[in-house]
Amino acid sequence: MRFYHNPVVHRTPAPLPDRAALAFHRRLPGYQATPLRQAPALAQHLGIGEIWIKEETCRMGLPAFKILGAAWAIRCALEAHLGGLAAWETIDDLRLQVQPHHLRLAAATDGNHGRAVAHMARRLGCAATILVPAGTAAARIDALLGEGATVIVVDGTYDDAVARSATLATADCLVISDTSWPGYERIPHQVIEGYSTIFHEVDDALPAAPDLVMVQMGVGALAAAVIRHYRRPGGPRIVGVEPERAACVLESLKAGTLVDIPGPHDSIMAGLNCGAPSLIAWPLLQHGLDAATTVSDEQAREAMRLLAAAGIIAGETGAAGLAGLLALDTEERTILGLGPHSRVLAIVTEGATDPIAYEQIVGRHAATCAEQQRCPLCRMPAID
Repeated sequence: MRFYHNPVVHRTPAPLPDRAALAFHRRLPGYQATPLRQAPALAQHLGIGEIWIKEETCRMGLPAFKILGAAWAIRCALEAHLGGLAAWETIDDLRLQVQPHHLRLAAATDGNHGRAVAHMARRLGCAATILVPAGTAAARIDALLGEGATVIVVDGTYDDAVARSATLATADCLVISDTSWPGYERIPHQVIEGYSTIFHEVDDALPAAPDLVMVQMGVGALAAAVIRHYRRPGGPRIVGVEPERAACVLESLKAGTLVDIPGPHDSIMAGLNCGAPSLIAWPLLQHGLDAATTVSDEQAREAMRLLAAAGIIAGETGAAGLAGLLALDTEERTILGLGPHSRVLAIVTEGATDPIAYEQIVGRHAATCAEQQRCPLCRMPAID
């Protein structure tokens, strides 16, 4: 099944998530609200009124949104581990409190979350161990090494890397995961909280909420953040997007319970190659998603090319939300109430984290933010 309309979705009155994570992020080096771009030619191509693209391709010097969840979760984990944090103004003040404890941060990743954890570890004077599944692109491993992390390649899937990361927890090693398992829920919940910054920024930029939000799903943490923010009477419909070969949320929705999808999970949308939803995200996904849909690798490539034509450099995972919108057929659009006056929000969750693959797909060089004079902190490798 490529599309599943969720019969148990419901919207209950709920307060907006508070702005504590946003206030924290504003104190980090290089913070600025990421662009929210209107793409009228793309909207016309799609037969809708407006499409807004939240461009998470350079967030505090990193090429993806993941730093928002990782940084907030690390801050919360350190406060709990150290019994509190003294008042601080800058990241250097925080580093002075943390560095004497000689802590290590660990995470499993397919690239972006692990890089965010390693980046924060380096900023705070901590060591970092990042586990990646076999087949991870060399450019993504190089980026982890560039953050000073120890990288372990696990012979298996992303889920195997997650299982291995759980064994690293000690008194001196904090595991910072964006997915959860029995007994490990607090930190992944804080990762979801960290993503709320994206949607507060959207609220501040738009006069009204969109009619439809397309959000890509791996373990479901970002989709859970979308649901926490928008699930209320009169709120937008929310559609989750997954690769065809890693549709763990769609299959779980169909079954009415958590389902594991066996590997290999080998889509080019590496950030979405997950075999099981997060335990803490699942209740939100089950009752907050209006629908789930899957996309092929070629549909992701098409979305990358369309975004490039609109001036947005999106990696394979980053383009998946738009790919899901492109894939909707007439009946599915009717189910979702999608028409010529609809306003849609899509999130480009990463830039060209594999520049060689990007050039092969799009046919042009993936200019970094620094090359575009947009973000002097960005250290993305460029193709000569």
